[in-house]
Amino acid sequence: MPLSEQEQRMLDEMERHLLQHDADVVTAPSGDRALSYRNLIYGALLLLAGVGGLIAAVAAGGDLGPVGSIIIGVIAFLAMLGGAMLAFTPVRRPSGGVSGAPPRSPKPRDSSFMDRMNDRWDRRQDER
Repeated sequence: MPLSEQEQRMLDEMERHLLQHDADVVTAPSGDRALSYRNLIYGALLLLAGVGGLIAAVAAGGDLGPVGSIIIGVIAFLAMLGGAMLAFTPVRRPSGGVSGAPPRSPKPRDSSFMDRMNDRWDRRQDER
């Protein structure tokens, strides 16, 4: 069942409010931390090298003996793990940000989001 126009407006307003005031709930990247393209590329290359090392350890398992192939496999796994960590760990940006503006300080709030929504709901019900 589709939403009415009033319900859609209310939902849009709640989403805007959530994005503006409750940034800790939203999964958007924070202002001072972001993924680095260089780390993504190096991490992907290290991950691929680890996969190649793991394939080489399995392929040469009989020639190296059981201990040699296990050692190469563990090293390859650690390389893959390190590559994934390098690729997906955010790096800290300079404190001024791109524009040089100081970071925003959160606005002080005296009531929670749900309390304000309940108050608005009560006011709307009283108007009817």
